[in-house]
Amino acid sequence: MPACRARQITLTAAERHRLKALAYSHTAGYQQVIRARIVRDAARGYSNAKIAGRQQVTVDTVRRWRGRYADEGMPGLADRPRPGRPPVFTAVQVAEVKALACQLPAETGLPLSRWSGPELADEIIARGIAWAISPSTVRRILTADALKPWQHQSWIFIRDPDFAAKATRVLDLYARTYQGVPLGPDEYVISSDEKTSIQARCRCHPTLAPGVARTMRVNHEYDRGGALAYLAAYDVHQARVFSHCSPKTGIVPFMTLAEQVMTQEPYASAKRVFWVVDNGSSHRGQAAIDRLAKRFPNAVMVHTPVHASWLNQVSVTSRSFSAKSSHLTISPALTRSKTASSPSSGAITRPPGRSDGGSPRPTSRT
Repeated sequence: MPACRARQITLTAAERHRLKALAYSHTAGYQQVIRARIVRDAARGYSNAKIAGRQQVTVDTVRRWRGRYADEGMPGLADRPRPGRPPVFTAVQVAEVKALACQLPAETGLPLSRWSGPELADEIIARGIAWAISPSTVRRILTADALKPWQHQSWIFIRDPDFAAKATRVLDLYARTYQGVPLGPDEYVISSDEKTSIQARCRCHPTLAPGVARTMRVNHEYDRGGALAYLAAYDVHQARVFSHCSPKTGIVPFMTLAEQVMTQEPYASAKRVFWVVDNGSSHRGQAAIDRLAKRFPNAVMVHTPVHASWLNQVSVTSRSFSAKSSHLTISPALTRSKTASSPSSGAITRPPGRSDGGSPRPTSRT
């Protein structure tokens, strides 16, 4: 019986380009890459045995994909549908699972704020939707419609009737424009805010640096130093941060921050320095605008819309401070002194007490 001749492959310029991109792709599946290389070798006139040796596959594999490309082109390199295992759950059961996931747990009488995979699986079985189902199966069913009931996204109503005008003014300042006029080189934009109720904690034992096959080690016990407020001013266009800590927020700590910034160059001699602030009690209303302008004539206070402090750029700095500094410990310099008069020293008025991470236990250390 004569041997079957190898199918001839002739490529157009477009097909050659597509196959080359697939053959050298770093993101495509390994099988797709091998199939593209087989077709390219076939187009060069190599025999099936030669291609099999070059691509480290069997001759039958080369013959299959060479023939499919000759018959179907690029679509022939894709996997064909496979029957697989019969579905365990009917379409009605799948729809009921998705419908349950789209309900709030409170609507079903469960004392939960949101669903999780195991809780959904338990509720499905309890309702008789399925006699048995695993949390992983629930997640696969929900993934088909991108349902993730264990996640949530916060939202808020706009309460300020002048939201658009106020937000536009703040965003224009970030773009170096005020009332339609570009800012000059001697005009600056400062974003300011306070982060309150920061636990001033000092670890009872030194933190150990990471080493070979060892993560950083942080002692679980710490001394309580009360709560501090972190006040920060961020130069939006020059990425400079000015800050200090205070036992509490208020007009005096805020004006101390303003003094810290406005007495330095280039702000002291600037034509105008715009202070973007929210509507906190330390700097609310026309009285705060007049107070700042009286102390620093070149300072212009601009308020964000009511209930929209998220427009304040300094919030990025506050989040970074929380993630990198205050999560594990506060600098011992902030908890060492309770009688220092400077706000930046982090004066503490509450007596320290040791905590093991649970409820506070008053202690005295000598």
